[in-house]
Amino acid sequence: MRHLLIILTFCSCGLLFSQSEQLANDYFKRGEFEKALLSYEKLNAKKKSSKYIYKIVATLQQLERYEEARDMILQRMKEINYPALLVELGYNYQLMDSTDLADKYYKEAILKVEEKPSYTYGIAKKFEDHSLLEQALQAYKKGMETNPDFNFNMQMARIYGEQGNIELLFSNYIDYIEIKPNFLSNAKRAFSDFVSENKDNENNLILRKLLLKKLQSSPEPYWYDMLSWLYIQQKEYNKAFTQEKALYRRNQESLSRILDLALATVKEKENEVANSIFQFILDNSQDIETRLTAHQYMLDIEIEKANKEQLDAIDDKFNQLFDQYGKYEQTIALQIAYGNFIAFHKHQPKDASDFLKKSLELQLSVFQEAKVKLKLGDILVFQERFNEALIYYTQIQANLKNSTISQEARFKVAKTSYYKGDFQWAESQLKILKASTSQLIANDALDLKLLISDNKDEDSLQTSLKLYSKADLMSFQNKNEEAIALLDKILTEHKGETIEDQALFMQAKLFEKTNQISKAVDNYEYIITNYRDEILADDAHYYLAELYQTKLDQPEKAKELYEKIIFNHEDSIYFIEARKRFRRLRGDAIN
Repeated sequence: MRHLLIILTFCSCGLLFSQSEQLANDYFKRGEFEKALLSYEKLNAKKKSSKYIYKIVATLQQLERYEEARDMILQRMKEINYPALLVELGYNYQLMDSTDLADKYYKEAILKVEEKPSYTYGIAKKFEDHSLLEQALQAYKKGMETNPDFNFNMQMARIYGEQGNIELLFSNYIDYIEIKPNFLSNAKRAFSDFVSENKDNENNLILRKLLLKKLQSSPEPYWYDMLSWLYIQQKEYNKAFTQEKALYRRNQESLSRILDLALATVKEKENEVANSIFQFILDNSQDIETRLTAHQYMLDIEIEKANKEQLDAIDDKFNQLFDQYGKYEQTIALQIAYGNFIAFHKHQPKDASDFLKKSLELQLSVFQEAKVKLKLGDILVFQERFNEALIYYTQIQANLKNSTISQEARFKVAKTSYYKGDFQWAESQLKILKASTSQLIANDALDLKLLISDNKDEDSLQTSLKLYSKADLMSFQNKNEEAIALLDKILTEHKGETIEDQALFMQAKLFEKTNQISKAVDNYEYIITNYRDEILADDAHYYLAELYQTKLDQPEKAKELYEKIIFNHEDSIYFIEARKRFRRLRGDAIN
């Protein structure tokens, strides 16, 4: 019991001491320096340490009591042999405008590095603490000259970055990577602050020159890796692919890096490069799963740009793959993709349903089965066989409770009920999904719930909302022109109602989909002008900016719109991306 009491007393004292230190630090941060000084002096009296002495000195300097600070430093120098105190003494003289004395002690500190290189970091760090960057560099360089086993390239690179000397920043990090290749990922993070998408940016050119020089003198894998990373930042995916191929030929154990690059090009809609990379994967991989992934992405790219005459050829390619790999559990993702293709592109939903029902007869895992049922439900919604679709979605919820795919199925239940015009039931499901673990599902659920709640009470028959949900269904069915016409009816017959901005926005997205860009611009501009305080204002700004940037080649107009999101819509989900794009258009380096 006595031992326990001692331990509790010790812990209690430690906690009080920690709280006292935090209080002193808070006083200092708030500029209450007299209170901070008193607190630090009490702490130092209880437990004398360099930490508190430095705090007392810093506080005295803030109070311009430089002589007292000097005396305290000199007293500490008598007590311990710590050359970093020379820097502190010099800095105190600098604050007293005694620059000659300050320089004297700075030089003396750097000479100590020469006497004993192990002092390097402590002295250089103290210079850095006082923003004496040139002196810090001198100390680090002197330490490395005196003891070649020391490496302070990383610390020096950081200082060069603060000074704006980007070439030396890059070269010091590169020298550090050469000694410690595991630092490569950290270097990429550091470099991302200084390079941009613009390949002609001066910093990009400097880094490229340094890396090519390293490759010529020492063709190590990490230089190919870093150069590939730079080309990806510049969106020069073909050049990145060249580096990745060189890396792969040196070590043919895995194609995962090349597959990651392929997926990045797909995301960026660089379809020609993506096809080249996927073909390389097919030529070099024996792994069935990897090969199937490559085949499926290549088919997706082909489907996206295909006209009606090309659909039969794509159908043949799917069936050739099934002949080659079979229709069993391992090809289930390809089977789902084929069902989607038949239903939504060839408009043969019955054939698609029949095909996927056969897939359900395989020995599938519960997750594979859920994915097939999810697609079957979508195809039934496409056919407006809503009740049958709801059965499949509900089965997924029952079999995989609380999973992401179960939440997705619940959202599809809500969406299907909304298509049917059963807005009350849809809303009840959407309320649950607002707390979904998937942010994407939660956002979609919130958007649909707001649409319903804002418009369901406009009239007792809910006429405009029913027309809108019908247009939404037509969009899902790829009946784009019919959906546009139905939205025109809403905009004519229900003008001024709360649904007007939603109808304008959906129609704008359909105009984009059907390449009627000028009409999409008109709709977005109408929303911005007439609904500037409504929920879709930031969406309209963002998508209009995207059109000006990517379709209309008017970057200045895009920049203005991104800037408006930054200053007028700080809570927008587009805020981060808008800020990134604005800075990119302005020519900044993007992290």
